Amino acid sequence: MTIPAVTAAPTTGMYSSTVTRAPKQTMDSEVFMSLLVTQLRNQDPSSPMDTNQMIAQTTQLAMMEKLNALATTNEENFSLQMRMAAAALVGQEVTFTDAGGVESTGQATAVSYAGSVPQVTVNGQTIALDAISGVTGAKASSVEPVEP
Repeated sequence: MTIPAVTAAPTTGMYSSTVTRAPKQTMDSEVFMSLLVTQLRNQDPSSPMDTNQMIAQTTQLAMMEKLNALATTNEENFSLQMRMAAAALVGQEVTFTDAGGVESTGQATAVSYAGSVPQVTVNGQTIALDAISGVTGAKASSVEPVEP
């Protein structure tokens, strides 16, 4: 007696999707804890992990979290410094290189923080802060003082 082979029918519709997970590119506390739990699950019961190793690994986790927080704070500080530098340019005579590679000079009249790099308006053109190569001071006014 022969038994016919059973083949799985391909599934279609809403049940056919396969779960794909993109690999993480950074080590965060979730990955670290996952590794630690896996290590504890698979340890040899006759020689468990040394408590000093456990404390060292949890200390490393805490240090990694603090370093990540410090990196985030540094990025925020840099962004704030760029915003302050751009705001300080308003009313100043600045030199910049435009999109065509030509160096121009004009008075900064406005600042926009809409993008990742502040944009300074000079002579009606929007210039990225990092394209500004110099500041020469406020533009001299053309109005002469009136003597009493």
